[in-house]
Amino acid sequence: MANKAPSLFRRLMGAISLVLLVSSGTLIWFASDYARTMADNVHDGLLAGAALQISETITVSDGAVLTDIPVSAFDVLSVSKRERVYYRVAGPDGRTLTGYDELRISDDEDNGGMAPQFRDMMFKGSPVRVALARYPVSDPNITGSVSILLAQTRDTRNALAASLTLQATVMIGIMSLITLAGVALATRYALRPLHRIEQALGGRDPNDLTPLDIKAPAEIEELTQSINRFMGRLAARMDAIQKVIADAAHQIRTPVTALAAQVELLKTETAPARRKRHLERVSARTAEVGRLVSQLLSHAMVSHRAESMVNGRFDLADLLRQAVSDAVPLAMDRDISVTLTAPPEPSPFAGDAVSLREAVRNIIENAVHHGARHKAEILLKRTQDAYVVECRDDGPGIAREDWPDAPKRFSRGQSGGNGSGLGLAIASDVAKHHGGALDFDFCDNGDFLVRLTLPANGGSAP
Repeated sequence: MANKAPSLFRRLMGAISLVLLVSSGTLIWFASDYARTMADNVHDGLLAGAALQISETITVSDGAVLTDIPVSAFDVLSVSKRERVYYRVAGPDGRTLTGYDELRISDDEDNGGMAPQFRDMMFKGSPVRVALARYPVSDPNITGSVSILLAQTRDTRNALAASLTLQATVMIGIMSLITLAGVALATRYALRPLHRIEQALGGRDPNDLTPLDIKAPAEIEELTQSINRFMGRLAARMDAIQKVIADAAHQIRTPVTALAAQVELLKTETAPARRKRHLERVSARTAEVGRLVSQLLSHAMVSHRAESMVNGRFDLADLLRQAVSDAVPLAMDRDISVTLTAPPEPSPFAGDAVSLREAVRNIIENAVHHGARHKAEILLKRTQDAYVVECRDDGPGIAREDWPDAPKRFSRGQSGGNGSGLGLAIASDVAKHHGGALDFDFCDNGDFLVRLTLPANGGSAP
């Protein structure tokens, strides 16, 4: 047993959940980056403020630059007990006045400007944030500026960034869950028309092939129409099958009953002459039943192929030769000459070769069994826009008043006869499905003519 396919709802929710997961992850990443930037901006302002306090204590005495760093400058930076602050004050000549001499910024990272600069670096084995500020010295004997470097470990910054990221993550998670719940409800609501279609089809009687009468959104309307078109084709196919079964039951019942009666008479008949006549009648009835069954199957096959006909290209003259070859054994029983006249050049045609060969074979068989006395001639002609297949025989033919009904199923005409009335019906159906026609006429010499006209470009009737 094949594994059950996942539901459309689960597929939609899976796809939407994946999109939400990727989107949420992206938003959290941006939130984390933004939180880190905001934490740096806040604490960078504190570093700049501390550097300003230190700059206010810088003085010049006897040509020397002096500074007395206030404790309050570091109190603001020491928010956490684990926080460590490092500093260095350098004079205009670059020598360290106070602080950690190894606390330096490389020349590549120093832009030389007077505005505060902020850098991330490693100092004493810990990541720190460094602020570099320069303040000019106002003294006639000294030119240049004092450089103040303040470094602070990132513990407080990282804690603030983590707190902001966590809050953003919680908000994004809650909004994602709310969105997912809303999408689930909306998807359930959007799929309700499909459930109605499922219920309408599941609750139907197997023989109910009437169109669905369900209001559906525009996106599902085409699906409903496709189902209705399919059920319409299925209903037509079932009707055709039922007609074939009904026709077979009705048409076969009479010859089979007559055959059974002949067999019963044959059982009790002892006179050789009458026994011979009964045997001949049994043989005739058997042949009649065989032809009837063959034509019923042929008609069913042609009707089926008409619904799903796939055109192929072939030579129409070759097809006629095959049909004549099939009919020759039938003509031998009555000593009838069957000939074919076709143009020497190829006769390309696009259509259903199987049903066309069946149609021509039935026309020839109809002529051999019920018309021709001595000859049947098949001719293939080409006009400007059509192929014409003519079957002429020297029999009495069909009375003119019977021509309109002759192509109908089980029509035997006013003269009766032992035919099934299906041969010409098959030929007429095939002609219509190829956009052609079947008609009748009498030749100048009195021969009866059955004419099958097919459009030269092939194809099926609209």
